[in-house]
Amino acid sequence: MIKDKIIFSRINKYFVKNKISIVEIQKYLKLKGFNIIKKNKNISKINDLNTLSRTFLSSLIIISFFFVAPIIIEFSEKNKLVSKNFENNSKNNFNQKLNNQDLNLDNSLDQTYLFEDVLKFDEQPVDSVRLSAATIEELFKSTNYNLKDVRKTKLVKPISLTLLPEEIKMIENVKKRKNLFIQIILPLIIKENNNIKLDRKKLFSILSKSKNTISEKNWLNSKFKQYGVVNKDLPTLKIRMDEIPVSMAIAQAAKETGWGTSRFAQEGNALFGQWTWTGAGIKPSGADNDSTHKVMKFRVLQASVKAYQRNLNTHSSYKGFRSTRAELREENKKLDSIILSEHLDRYAETGKKYVKILQQIIRQNNLEDFDDAKLLPTSIELESLI
Repeated sequence: MIKDKIIFSRINKYFVKNKISIVEIQKYLKLKGFNIIKKNKNISKINDLNTLSRTFLSSLIIISFFFVAPIIIEFSEKNKLVSKNFENNSKNNFNQKLNNQDLNLDNSLDQTYLFEDVLKFDEQPVDSVRLSAATIEELFKSTNYNLKDVRKTKLVKPISLTLLPEEIKMIENVKKRKNLFIQIILPLIIKENNNIKLDRKKLFSILSKSKNTISEKNWLNSKFKQYGVVNKDLPTLKIRMDEIPVSMAIAQAAKETGWGTSRFAQEGNALFGQWTWTGAGIKPSGADNDSTHKVMKFRVLQASVKAYQRNLNTHSSYKGFRSTRAELREENKKLDSIILSEHLDRYAETGKKYVKILQQIIRQNNLEDFDDAKLLPTSIELESLI
């Protein structure tokens, strides 16, 4: 009987360790075709069993244990599989798809709601006041916001301007003009990266849970729409919902606007020269008469940055950029703008020449100094990003 007690003790520990209730075992055994014998209320009758009966019963229990144990273990393993969080499963799927170079990964795109949130943001009522270059310079000076300190402290003042100054093209000192342009757009770029960081943080929090609330599911659905993800594919959302290196964004804005002096930047807040075939836009002066494309136009600079990041994070032309970025993430490496810019040859008609120009702008102006810069927080939520 001591041996029986040891066996029952081990069974009980196994049940407790794996959090298996008696009700669950009974249901599972019933599905397997076993008849569950209910406990006899008249326990006193067991005491009348003779030694032979007890021995027979003990033997039956031991045999039954070794017969039923594999079924219980199988049931326990199934329970574990069901309760595993989505983060692990999603990560495994993500790694497997990357390793196998799955053609369906980050391939399909639903453009229905792609820029809906960007357009809504751009339509919000704001006081769009075009400040002069002198006024902006004085504002930066009064708030002790200068690029020399930023390179040293890695902290950026949260100053958001809605429009570029017209006088920027009149600043003859090239270095001074470049610095002013960077000072204006740097907080805007970091702000959008912060928005993506917060979204990624929430995404991984949701994936780490075994069950999600209705609000979390609704949030996920909204992100699937924003990033044009088909069939609610989580690995694809993980790849698309990520930051753009600050140095690369600055370099592209500088190249596309001539450091803020272009007509598209001045008239339409178009920092990145994105094309559109529908909606508001500015037609390029040198475009063919048969050409139907325009350069996207925005009411505020921030909307231009939003649209730019959404473009790189979703368009099929930049799938290589996103794939390389995902690989860098998996290897816990920094998002190197020189490496990632190699995949922007389809951003302009000049192809590889365009890439070389971007890399030259990044190196000559030491723009990588700003890649790890942080925006001083304006809320408790943003403090976690510093």
